[in-house]
Amino acid sequence: MAGGYKTKSFWSKPEGVVGALFLAGGAALATYMVMTFSIAILGFLQSTIGTVVGLAVLGLIVFMAIDSKTRKLVGYMYQSLMRWITGIFIKIDPMSIIKGYLDDLKYNLKKMNIQIGKLRGQKHKLMELIHVNNNQIKSNLEMANHAKTSNNEKTLILKTRKAGRLKESNVKLSDLLKKMEVMQRVLTKMRDNSAILIEDTEDQVRIKEQEQKAIMASHSAMKSAMNIIKGDPDKKAMFDQAMGVIADDVSMKVGEMEQFMDMSQDFMNSIDVQNGIFEEKGMKMLEKWEKESTSLILGDAKQDILNDVENEDILDLNRTRQEKKVTLKSNEYDDYFDE
Repeated sequence: MAGGYKTKSFWSKPEGVVGALFLAGGAALATYMVMTFSIAILGFLQSTIGTVVGLAVLGLIVFMAIDSKTRKLVGYMYQSLMRWITGIFIKIDPMSIIKGYLDDLKYNLKKMNIQIGKLRGQKHKLMELIHVNNNQIKSNLEMANHAKTSNNEKTLILKTRKAGRLKESNVKLSDLLKKMEVMQRVLTKMRDNSAILIEDTEDQVRIKEQEQKAIMASHSAMKSAMNIIKGDPDKKAMFDQAMGVIADDVSMKVGEMEQFMDMSQDFMNSIDVQNGIFEEKGMKMLEKWEKESTSLILGDAKQDILNDVENEDILDLNRTRQEKKVTLKSNEYDDYFDE
């Protein structure tokens, strides 16, 4: 599979779990039957017909062990049966699964827009608080200088200490503001990239649905079995495999988006901007995310955001920030269908 993506094996999928349960159940039933009817089975095998049947079964097992095409054919038939059984209870069609994940992405985009608006409002309140503190620092230092010239030691001590406390508070609040700026930019970039992902993947799904219809029109269980016997690839299986990789990729991106939204909500809940109070655990959560591996949704933009916020003066309201343009291929998932 192109793009460095590893496809899931049959046994790691829902139908594989069902298949493993069937095998375990079959083995348990066979063991029970042998133990319960061991005398009758031994008697049957000692007869002429039993000997012939036993040798035939043994020969079939040996032949399957030697002939790879037969093993593949039996495996294909068993996997097809398990997919059919599993499909009765749960959705395993990759195309349908992708559409479900795209619906989740659209729902999350609406929530994300609301969250960005709330975060922007909280950030504005925090900036106002920092500016108020700066004005108070300036005022207290002016009063301290006046007290110094007037030899008013008591006022000098009180005003300088108050200015010091306000300055320490602003250092912490400025760190908090930077974290909120990171969060706002990340949420905005996730929203923008996810909107592109939705539109791009929906277009890909529309095209692949047409390909799927063409494949299904010429597909049959017998034809697939004959292809396997000849050693040719099963087009439907390869198509489903490629769509499965897309489904897994979109699923991980949906999960990343929801995880970051939950974390940002917890972060916001731990902050009382009005009183300049915040919990350390909220800061630690975001710092942990910053140190984690590259984001699936953001890509290289994650480190760019962190570097930009670290190097910018967030309190400068007149600053201009240039967004890096997002460049995509014709479709993010084209390579998944390369043989």
